[in-house]
Amino acid sequence: METVGIRELKENLSRYMKKVKFGERIIVTDRKKEIAVIMPLEKESKEEKIFQLIQCGMARWSGGKPRGMSSRIASRGKSVSKAVIEDRR
Repeated sequence: METVGIRELKENLSRYMKKVKFGERIIVTDRKKEIAVIMPLEKESKEEKIFQLIQCGMARWSGGKPRGMSSRIASRGKSVSKAVIEDRR
């Protein structure tokens, strides 16, 4: 973790925010005393995290529906694909 004083942070805020955007945490100091930590927000859903793991090769998916997933919602009437085809005519 990088440490930065308040004055330095104010003068180069954009540079430090880019670092935070890419996942780095920054400790803010006032007169060499740690007062805060700037870190990225954790807004990712579970699906996004899983997708990132698959993309970087740490996990793999061979298709199909994972166990434990909720069952499909049954719909009545035409399928969505048939409705789209009709709409295009």
